[in-house]
Amino acid sequence: MAIAEDLDRATDSQWDWVAEHTRTYLASGGTEGHESNGVRTLVLATTGRRTGTPRRTCLIYGTSGGEYVVVASKGGAEEDPAWFMNLEADPSVGVQVGTRRFTARARVASSAECAPLWAQMVNIFPLYDDYAQKTDREIPIVLLTPLDGPH
Repeated sequence: MAIAEDLDRATDSQWDWVAEHTRTYLASGGTEGHESNGVRTLVLATTGRRTGTPRRTCLIYGTSGGEYVVVASKGGAEEDPAWFMNLEADPSVGVQVGTRRFTARARVASSAECAPLWAQMVNIFPLYDDYAQKTDREIPIVLLTPLDGPH
């Protein structure tokens, strides 16, 4: 079960540029790395489904009501990203958005929620449409609900 405190002790992404972004984000307390060219990112900590070790990554996000929205695109790869498979196994996650840090519960968006959320996320990051063209899998949209109430 990942919680907010796991953000500091989690293993970084295998992608060097993501790991560096994550370390800068957390070292600055969320004042650096949150927004770049109008795109906002959050840090997500999940629990490794095989190892039980906390893992962290940076993801582009949007908001819907009191929830944060992230896309499990993996650049259009045929398989889901590891962070997504981890939260499917254990939906308790740690999150940092800017300077706010909290524990959240992750859930996959329902089919009724997907179309408007996809449009919103493509508006934020247009490459998501390109990623969807690269793969036959349906790219999951994940909603993160803070356990301490809305943002």
